[in-house]
Amino acid sequence: MGKVDINRLVDEIVKEITTLGKMEKSKNETLVPIGVSSRHCHLTVEDFAVLFGKDASLTKKVDLKQPGHYAANETVTLAGPKGCIQNVRILGPFRKNTQVEVSISDAIKLGLQPPIRESGKIIDSSPITIIGPKGSIYLEEGLIIAQAHIHMSLEDAEYFNVKDGDYVRIKMMNENRPISFDKVKVRVSSGFVLEMHIDTDEANAANVKPGAFGKLIKPGDPV
Repeated sequence: MGKVDINRLVDEIVKEITTLGKMEKSKNETLVPIGVSSRHCHLTVEDFAVLFGKDASLTKKVDLKQPGHYAANETVTLAGPKGCIQNVRILGPFRKNTQVEVSISDAIKLGLQPPIRESGKIIDSSPITIIGPKGSIYLEEGLIIAQAHIHMSLEDAEYFNVKDGDYVRIKMMNENRPISFDKVKVRVSSGFVLEMHIDTDEANAANVKPGAFGKLIKPGDPV
């Protein structure tokens, strides 16, 4: 048996590890983390005061991934023609307009048919009654099913070569449920952290688990 050249062997091992590392990076470079958004509502300061009392405060339960956003301790009840949904979480901070986001399954339980919309687009959306411990409000419009979307920073958008308002396809990295989401809207802001948001119905259909990722595919990219 010939003498082993240790230095050459070490060089070959290092080269192999480096190559594997590059392959792994290449394989993961288009992956986007998936966040599942349960039913929730955003409130104005005025509507919160009606629901919880003028001296009440919105208190933080846990921070969300997007900077400055959080799930509050306070919850409300949603009421529709066919039923109610209790313990619906309020998300902070306060907004200019009150908005409620539910899944299709939730809408069926409420007996309503809200449109699938981008967050904030509530004109001509569905009515909804919100009930709090101190009062209730009726909105003639404000209930939507949130369109699947991706939050991206400016750097993320440059990396993926997309811009605010673009639509992309997300292929779930799931062998058991190889589902793809089409027409996923890209939302870009300097304060955003990379994350795709889907609702609970979509997550169940795709068998999404904590820590899930999806592969971003732009129009014209090979599938």
